[in-house]
Amino acid sequence: MPVKILIVDDHPMVLEGLKSLLADAEGIEVVGTACNAIDAIAFLKNNPVDIAFLDINLPDISGIDLCKKVKEQFPEVKTLALSTFSERAYVSRMIQNGASGYLIKSSGKEDILEAIQQVQAGGYFMNVNFDQVAAPAAQRAVPFLTRREKEVLLLIAEGLTNPQIAEQLFVSVTTVNSHRQNLLMKFEVSNTASLIKLAAGLGLI
Repeated sequence: MPVKILIVDDHPMVLEGLKSLLADAEGIEVVGTACNAIDAIAFLKNNPVDIAFLDINLPDISGIDLCKKVKEQFPEVKTLALSTFSERAYVSRMIQNGASGYLIKSSGKEDILEAIQQVQAGGYFMNVNFDQVAAPAAQRAVPFLTRREKEVLLLIAEGLTNPQIAEQLFVSVTTVNSHRQNLLMKFEVSNTASLIKLAAGLGLI
């Protein structure tokens, strides 16, 4: 039985590139592709899939959130994160949400086949180079933030407290707190002062 693969990415070139890379691979079959999370969930409901490749930067919800949904709704499907980011924050969040590995989009065919093999066997696969993670702010990749996280970040920078931010954005304090925690994790910092300093260094505030 071939390993059934679903590729979820909103870039046609990435979809086509991965499909053609895997087209002649023995024991692997790309059974479907999707450009967003809604289509991906719909496909999984109606088709058997062994491994889903999830792009982190999707148009509707992030691959990090989609990964969590897939794990909750289709626990038998293994997920592999696909991204151009080699930031530890993404890796840890995808793994926390149930991903079995993390693959950089520029990976060669050998890496992709090895990832499929390892993940299908119940293992983990990573080809992220963490040397880049320790780079200073100027060389760091800007973390992917949702629209709401950007709003919360700006209000934090203005010195507002969680209850004040909640009131301004018409959400609960718990929601604001969760956005704040996500921001700390994405920027890999442990406190608000460091968060503001790094976000300013990256030109985000």
